Amino acid sequence: MKKSHLKTLFSICAFGLLTIPNASAQIQNADVLNAPIDISKDFQNYLNTFYFADELASFDPATAKGTIKYLRYNYKTRQAFNNMMMKPDVEKANEFPTTEYAESPVLPFQIQFVSDRTIRIKTTSGPQFHPEKESLMLINGVAPNHPELWKYAKIEGGHSYTSKHGRVEILTKPWHVKIYDEKGKLLTSTLHDTDFKNTYTPTLPFSYVRRNSDYSRSMGAAFSLEPDEKIFGCGESFTQFNKRGQKVVLWTDDANGIQNETMYKPVPFYMSSRGYGVFMHHSTPITVDFGKYFGSANEMYIGDDEADLFFFIGEPKDILDQYTDLTGKAAMPPLWSFGFWMSRITYFTEKEGREVAKDLRKYKIPTDVIHFDTGWFDVDWRNNYEFSKDRFPDAQKMMSDLKDDGFHVCLWQLPYFSPKNTLFPEIMEKNLAVRDRKGNLPYEDAVLDFSNPETVTWYQSKLKHLFDQGVSVFKVDFGEAAPPDGIYHSGRTGFYEHNLYPLRYNKAVAEITQKEKGYTLIWARSTWAGSQRYPLHWGGDAETSNGAMSAELRGGLSLGLSGFSFWSHDVGGFATKSPENLYRRWAPFGMFTSHVRSHGEPPREPWLYSKDFLEGFRKADNMRYELMPYIYAQAKESSQKGLPMMRALFVEYPNDPGAWLVDNEYLFGSSILVAPLFEEVTERDVYLPEGTWIDYQTKKVYQSGWHKIKAGEVPIVVLVKDGTALPHIALAQSTKDMDWSKLTLKVYASDKITSATAKVFLPDGDAVQEIKVTKNGNNFDVTSNPLQGKTTLKTEWIK
Repeated sequence: MKKSHLKTLFSICAFGLLTIPNASAQIQNADVLNAPIDISKDFQNYLNTFYFADELASFDPATAKGTIKYLRYNYKTRQAFNNMMMKPDVEKANEFPTTEYAESPVLPFQIQFVSDRTIRIKTTSGPQFHPEKESLMLINGVAPNHPELWKYAKIEGGHSYTSKHGRVEILTKPWHVKIYDEKGKLLTSTLHDTDFKNTYTPTLPFSYVRRNSDYSRSMGAAFSLEPDEKIFGCGESFTQFNKRGQKVVLWTDDANGIQNETMYKPVPFYMSSRGYGVFMHHSTPITVDFGKYFGSANEMYIGDDEADLFFFIGEPKDILDQYTDLTGKAAMPPLWSFGFWMSRITYFTEKEGREVAKDLRKYKIPTDVIHFDTGWFDVDWRNNYEFSKDRFPDAQKMMSDLKDDGFHVCLWQLPYFSPKNTLFPEIMEKNLAVRDRKGNLPYEDAVLDFSNPETVTWYQSKLKHLFDQGVSVFKVDFGEAAPPDGIYHSGRTGFYEHNLYPLRYNKAVAEITQKEKGYTLIWARSTWAGSQRYPLHWGGDAETSNGAMSAELRGGLSLGLSGFSFWSHDVGGFATKSPENLYRRWAPFGMFTSHVRSHGEPPREPWLYSKDFLEGFRKADNMRYELMPYIYAQAKESSQKGLPMMRALFVEYPNDPGAWLVDNEYLFGSSILVAPLFEEVTERDVYLPEGTWIDYQTKKVYQSGWHKIKAGEVPIVVLVKDGTALPHIALAQSTKDMDWSKLTLKVYASDKITSATAKVFLPDGDAVQEIKVTKNGNNFDVTSNPLQGKTTLKTEWIK
């Protein structure tokens, strides 16, 4: 390795977190470049003017459109016993001429019926002269409307619409929109000023703010929270799993770690334990106060001058299905992507890549992908889409040889170009970068403007050139620093484009991959609503600690509850060399997520640790490869239903109150429960939902409830739902060499079980097939096999 490369390797990590002495990352909550924008501050500023939704001024039941009258308020202060009190009070108009401007404006409001479980509520704070015709966040650009699925009725004090799954009431004065389930339980309701007459805490109802500084407006959509209600989602959030009592800022950010409140992958969607979900259909900054300030109020502070909210009624599976019907379900990644990805920061040469491939096979570590990070160009980090000729004398042959041996190649890249980059002049000449208000660059770097179709075409041509050489997939790194004050080709500023940037970026790479390779696959760090259509995404720059390992799980579960089927993370953590005992426990956790990659500060290769570690890593990896038929079938079903592969317990068990309280274990697909070891222990407390569960490693049988369970030979607790036939395949060193014509169904069944089912999806299949096995003496026989003639099935009763 060249001295300059070695120096770079130990001075800076793959995602911008500096590790050299005296270096630093972005401090959160500081007013620095690209700091997250917290819209809630505008609703606390007593210099601003507020407009409270008061009454329904007009309404047409046939179109579900009408108007709302808003009353004008300002904060008034009063000193009382050495405290300064502040509360909203009615305010007179201050405009001149008085004949020209409304003191109490009457503004549009409408309800749209997307499905029998989904309603859309739209309000505006003023006229919309530049409405968005199509939304990138919606799968078809626009949302459907099916008013025929909801029956109208006039009720006392307002209007009602009912479907087979719920009811919506619009009350005239005081104005409320109330949402009920099919049994008549109130799920949530807009909040009116009169709802706070019984408190001294000044709380804003459904309203909008007009800023004193520039007269721009933002909506404050206030809804009720009920006692014991829990909130989940908001993207890859690493804070406490239940968001009730938290204030969440939805702004795409280079979080520089995973134990803080900022997010690489914010998603303006959440679901409630009461049986509803909410999609805030906006790309502006959003802050949601889930009862942090006032316990019974859910305040959605939306940077946009209109509120566009979708509500989904049902259990978690219904909500995710409806939300992903609207914003898109994940494409099914190729089989090989579910294999192990070997990486570090970074392999600098063709020689290193070939040696790693050789050692992976030598030490029998099943692997399908080798990733080259920031060092495959002439200058580390200076991404110009060209392999260094000195260090990669024949990259195309290298990739061809690796593929023959079952390895696909992944390459790192990013959408920012420093002034010394050889592509910088071309980008500027062709006007492919985001500009500032003068027409210059907002930053020193050129940031590709993906709202410009010409930029996308130029960028995709660079990736195509590499695909032609043999690259299989690109790491879609960064994407969180789109200039918030920049001027974009779309005609909008970064206030609207910043959060959309990851979605545009993900889409550009995924679409050229699909066109050139025939599958949809990326490895991305940043997202927004709709990015789930373009799998997959990984968890960012994890610290190498127990706390980071547990935070990764919370982040992955939260992202899964935001419509993402596929997710991964850096096994062992990223920021420093992973301690062996941590890496040993983290590896099996990684093996039981949808995709698995070891990556970060070297060493990462398992043979560079102790012999015992190597053996343990191999066993965990072997376990995953033998379970590949189960993983592949669950992946297919998840992609079809909008479900996460790694799912919170309550997704499968919504009627189990205990399932809503657990955030340190999860279901891997529908039939396997996984409880990682987050400390250097050999056993842990595990909560089991209803039914019987069988330990995958020790074969011990457990009933529902809390248990202290010892980990097996591989340091993780894995249990199988009683009555499950888990499809296994003979171990191979890559998915390319797997023999799908012979599968073994390992039946996990207690003595009382007489039949079990397995789900199988063949690589050349078109649907997930369900296979039934029936007890016959000391074994189970296959009694229903739609794969007859394609696959030979052997059964083995695990007891």
